[in-house]
Amino acid sequence: MSSVSRTKGGATYRRKSTILTIVMGLLLVYSLLPLFWLFVNSTKTQASLLSSFGLWFSGPFALFDNIGQTLTYNNGIFVHWFGNTLLYVVIGAGGATFLALLGGYGLAKFNFPGKKFVFALILGAVAIPGTALAVPTFLMFSQLGLTNTVWAVILPSLISPFGLYLIWTYASDAIPSELLEAARIDGASEMRTFFTIAIRLLTPGLVTVLLFTIVATWNNYFLPLIMLSDPTLYPLTVGLNQWNAQASGVAAQPIYNLVITGSLLTIVPIVVAFLFLQRFWQSGLSAGSVKE
Repeated sequence: MSSVSRTKGGATYRRKSTILTIVMGLLLVYSLLPLFWLFVNSTKTQASLLSSFGLWFSGPFALFDNIGQTLTYNNGIFVHWFGNTLLYVVIGAGGATFLALLGGYGLAKFNFPGKKFVFALILGAVAIPGTALAVPTFLMFSQLGLTNTVWAVILPSLISPFGLYLIWTYASDAIPSELLEAARIDGASEMRTFFTIAIRLLTPGLVTVLLFTIVATWNNYFLPLIMLSDPTLYPLTVGLNQWNAQASGVAAQPIYNLVITGSLLTIVPIVVAFLFLQRFWQSGLSAGSVKE
């Protein structure tokens, strides 16, 4: 299925693989189909949503009405949940990225006793799923009196073993040791070297870790679910699930159209973040900076 290069008249031609193109097209459809379903059903009223084909438009175009109802339902609680999620992402994901940057750079460019043990510890932490730590974390935070507070979500989010490992491995190759030595010879302090040289070279890895932590914190569900009991502290994931649960029980009040519209609004910031940060996804920033 791989393409084959040919040289003709000094020019290089690449033969396309039909099978590979079809497979990639199917994967693209598979990836975009849920988003298309979400958008289509966000344009339907509650009645049309339950009586029409899910993958095509039906009834009056109610997208803007659904957005207005979503933002104002229950005294605008969705907007409050959105603000909570932004708070958790800015402090939690931002803090996790910064700590991973500091730790990964230090582990990559400095030697100290016990470095191999730290490496093994980080690999072990990466292998442990977050859900396995949720209950022990809840018990510990309960004893500290931090449950049902914003810190119950923010503090665990500050730890990103995978982000630390990623920065560590990326910094080992992306930052030439000769470049750091040259900066030190010129009289630059370690802090100045880090903030003026290292961070610029680590930008692609930094953006990668930032995107991972943003998505993980934005989609975090299980930890806030067990940590928080006050609806005003809920993130969007838990809040939308609470709306969805209104469809069951004796006094059921289904608002599926608002749940779907809220889910559509929820993914918009993630898409914007990817589109904005992708321009920083570059490689080869240090190419030519060191002469062998």
